Amino acid sequence: MKKTRAQSARTAPVAASTADNNDDVSERIRATLAAAIGEGALKPGTKILEEAIAEHFGVSRTVVRGALGVLESDHLLERKRNRGTFVAEPGIEQAKNLFEARRKIEALLLELVVERATSEQLEALEKLADEEEHIHHHGDEKSKTVLSGKFHIVLAEIAGNPVLTEMLAKIVARLSLVMSLYEEEHKDDCGADHHRMIVAAIKEKDLTKAQQLMDHHLADIEGRVRLTEGHGDRHTFLSVLENFS
Repeated sequence: MKKTRAQSARTAPVAASTADNNDDVSERIRATLAAAIGEGALKPGTKILEEAIAEHFGVSRTVVRGALGVLESDHLLERKRNRGTFVAEPGIEQAKNLFEARRKIEALLLELVVERATSEQLEALEKLADEEEHIHHHGDEKSKTVLSGKFHIVLAEIAGNPVLTEMLAKIVARLSLVMSLYEEEHKDDCGADHHRMIVAAIKEKDLTKAQQLMDHHLADIEGRVRLTEGHGDRHTFLSVLENFS
């Protein structure tokens, strides 16, 4: 039986509302998993349980798969045939490419920041570095990691180019997986001193110095990983032993 125009008009808004709600929940699922991956709560190789996510958020698995698909396109998750979806495990070449891309983008962002940053924005960056220093002495490892990454994203936002900011944010998220897999030397610092020196160079409008300091800072981060065959597998295996012993 055909619907009357009045019936169709009543149905359409309901359908649209449901679709909007599903989109909202899908974004919440994506953001939740991305945060958990970035903060190291979900380790590389961890299986993603679609049914558990669907139950927790009160949605269908179709909605869940939509969120997982976005994370797959961002290379934070990977689907393995007949096995399911897992937190991605970046290979050595991929890790090297990510580090290289980050260096190039951060250097370019500094050009824009030196050109465009206001005194108020730089003061906010200094306060963020001070907060890092406080967390370094009084906070937990999770807080240190989150705040250190935040400095770079805020710096990118000051550059005023949303495309570059989005690119950097995705690279930083993927590098969190690299660090989780390959980090060998864990230093008890959050880069606050480096960040503070970078801000000082920006305030002086000294682009060359700011870029050199940033390059040194990123080299320090890269120096904590050992990108050799089997090291990632060893790291994952040791994590399992720690969790079950």
